[in-house]
Amino acid sequence: LAQGEQPASVVFGNRSDAMSTGVTVSDDCIQKFNDMKLKHDCKYIIYKISDDKSQIVIDEVGAKDSNYATFKEKLLGTEARYGVIDFHYETDDGRPQDKLLFVFWSSDDAGVKSKMLYAGSKDAVKCNLQ
Repeated sequence: LAQGEQPASVVFGNRSDAMSTGVTVSDDCIQKFNDMKLKHDCKYIIYKISDDKSQIVIDEVGAKDSNYATFKEKLLGTEARYGVIDFHYETDDGRPQDKLLFVFWSSDDAGVKSKMLYAGSKDAVKCNLQ
């Protein structure tokens, strides 16, 4: 920093539920994600923006015995979606690992308004699902 220059504000933790688009994340989304993170009670969660464009809501929950192929099939449609999957893999030395992966899907066939709304609301989802 130059002499007399102030550092930019840094925000840690949860920011406002509504980002620049005004779309909020429903409490059900947060609760189901926390259950998935702590209890591993489902394989994936797919989220969408509600029809009235005011909230991010759960679109579909994959059973614990679902797989990545099912998640991909359900996520990849003509509409934009967000998804979280409990991804299991093995390291090079054979240790089993699992990570929660966040996916933002936006089809080339989706409308420009829809793409912009989903892209602008992505941070709201990411900030609330921690």
